[in-house]
Amino acid sequence: MGTGLLSSAFPRREGVLWAGGVPLSRIHEEYGTPLYVYDAAVVRQRYDRLVDAFAGVELMLAYSVKANGNLALLDLLRRLDSGADIVSGGELFRVRAAGFDPERVVFAGVGKSEEELAEAIRWGIHGFHVESQAELETIDRLATRLGKRTPIGLRVNPDILSPTPHAYTRTGHAQAKFGIPAGDVVELYRWAASREHLWCRGIDVHIGSQIVSPDPHVQALDQVLEIVERLRAEGITLEYVDLGGGFGVRYADQSETMPVEALARRIVPSVSAAGLRLVLEPGRFLVGEAGVLLTRVLLVKHSGEKTFVVTDAGMTELIRPSHYGGEHEIEPVRENGAARRVVDVVGPICETGDFLARDRELALPVAGDVLAVRTAGAYGFVMSSNYNARLRPAEVVVDGERVELVRERERMVDLIRGERIPEWG
Repeated sequence: MGTGLLSSAFPRREGVLWAGGVPLSRIHEEYGTPLYVYDAAVVRQRYDRLVDAFAGVELMLAYSVKANGNLALLDLLRRLDSGADIVSGGELFRVRAAGFDPERVVFAGVGKSEEELAEAIRWGIHGFHVESQAELETIDRLATRLGKRTPIGLRVNPDILSPTPHAYTRTGHAQAKFGIPAGDVVELYRWAASREHLWCRGIDVHIGSQIVSPDPHVQALDQVLEIVERLRAEGITLEYVDLGGGFGVRYADQSETMPVEALARRIVPSVSAAGLRLVLEPGRFLVGEAGVLLTRVLLVKHSGEKTFVVTDAGMTELIRPSHYGGEHEIEPVRENGAARRVVDVVGPICETGDFLARDRELALPVAGDVLAVRTAGAYGFVMSSNYNARLRPAEVVVDGERVELVRERERMVDLIRGERIPEWG
């Protein structure tokens, strides 16, 4: 499949891939490899597309920080008027450093610590998306102690098995650790409404990631709106419904994307009729196709009937192929005119599971060539590691003809930062 069919980002001109107004060859020559490169224009286009699609309802886009938490991208999205969806105290720290308004931040996650909850309560975020009775009781205790009226929304588990590419990305079914069973939600709202320092502000549902059909979202929304009506009949009035995110994007094995305009046509009338604001939590949809991972070929190894293209990036830089079975389109930054061969693109890590692609047809590169791994802007760097004492890569943002280094490549000293050798004696 030609990559031109996959994405309009990073087009090829005269045999070389470009980011905005800059050839990727110039970027990797200056900043080295492995290297993440993001195109700001693609992020803006994706953000505007969502805003236009859901123009018929009061909307807050809360970017899912777990997809990519680089401060430069957070700042870019904040300037576009995005809010943020966070799942940890570290992400709370990041959005504060990026200058987000706390009233545009929602906090999800099945295991929030008391320290994380207290910090977010003090900061005054838009809402906590509560995933259990125990968490709700903890928030109530902390809010009472701090004397802060605290907004909450219960995360509903609607028991919908979403058609996602991998079992790990299905979060809305009964066997998942996420959310509260739909049958228990109303009673917990009744309890929360009776508490002096809890504010029943919204309701939340998130059913998975990399979904390309509107149907599961519509089914989940129908269940949630039934709960909203039951609560309203009891005098508990909510302000917003958060439908989560998980909108699918293009990968090598999946050319379909979430038709967000079609999704909007199906859900906006219902949300509007219910008198609710709509919160969406796009992550991958905004940044996934806006990023590539550049990696240099170290050698080409022929072993029996197999050909291995060994690169300087592997599972420590991009774990999706190994962890999720994700298939990313891979192509040379500069065309070399070579014949195409079926190869495995593998990294230097001492693990059989260290690969970027298996049995992939590729113009056979030679040592020194640089490959571009597409759709790497989401769940790429944020899931990277120092396994095998590897240095995490640098990150660059391109905006038109401007190129900015937004994260320096780690140095050897970073590998032992914070460690100490004890006095053994």
